[in-house]
Amino acid sequence: MPRKITREGIILERHIREGRFQRSLALITSLSGLLTGLEVTYEHYRGSYGQRIMYTPVLICFGLFMAGLWGALNRWAARTALRGVALLTMLDGVVGFYYHIRGIQRKPGGWRIPIVNIVMGPPLFAPLLMSTVGFLGLVASFLRSEDAPQKDLPGLPKPRSSWLSWLPARISREGLVFEQDIREGRFQRMLAVATLLSTLFSWIESLYSHYKNNFAYRMQWSPIIIGPMLMLAALGAIWNRTIARTLLPLMALIALLNGIIGSFYHARGILRRSGGLKKPFYNIVYGPPILAPMLFSASGFIGLLASLLRREK
Repeated sequence: MPRKITREGIILERHIREGRFQRSLALITSLSGLLTGLEVTYEHYRGSYGQRIMYTPVLICFGLFMAGLWGALNRWAARTALRGVALLTMLDGVVGFYYHIRGIQRKPGGWRIPIVNIVMGPPLFAPLLMSTVGFLGLVASFLRSEDAPQKDLPGLPKPRSSWLSWLPARISREGLVFEQDIREGRFQRMLAVATLLSTLFSWIESLYSHYKNNFAYRMQWSPIIIGPMLMLAALGAIWNRTIARTLLPLMALIALLNGIIGSFYHARGILRRSGGLKKPFYNIVYGPPILAPMLFSASGFIGLLASLLRREK
């Protein structure tokens, strides 16, 4: 590779290993919030916004989009607004998971015919994928900016979040260690766990979404095959540093590329529907979910990020 690109790559890897990539991750969180918000908007439109609670993820995701942009431009906003909206996003995803379970239970037959109702009912794990985006924002809020010094200046106390003072002493001490590990880029195992869970949720969504289409194309099997391989790599990375530096980035990159290719196939599926782009809104809403493969790519991205980090002390 050209020397300039190689040099930029080395600098990027060093910033990630030292936890100095707050602006970059805030921008990625912002973009992920926008894409997730658009996906939720038309998925809930298909449900006719039958309950008021269905508006909350739409509003919160676009709030995360704005908070991520603000956090990328302003360090104070990253530590306050982005952190607050990210936590709200994670909480709303958990609440949404409960409502989706209830939605499946309320379908004819309920949990007595689980496969049919899970496939035809509300997407069970989609809200938890939204929580994953919130988790990225939360991590970004604890990181250091790219222009921060490599090491804290001697003689100066390490920054301490005000929220820790609200907690009991023991929990506060653990929280301080947790925060410091993130600031120094020492959270590889934690991000490997996030990769495992995100891939699991996305894989299940892909499985029953493609099952509904009877796996009409061979390409629809690719995320079903790649997903478990990435999950095994993430599981291995939790216990083994070598796997985290070799197998995990390989499988994560494959998953990331597979999601991009999947978006192309979903876009082609929309174009091939009756009316094509002459009925864009209708075909996007009722065609294959155009942004869903990018959530699979997001799992790959989290895995790549985990492979570049240092392990916890």
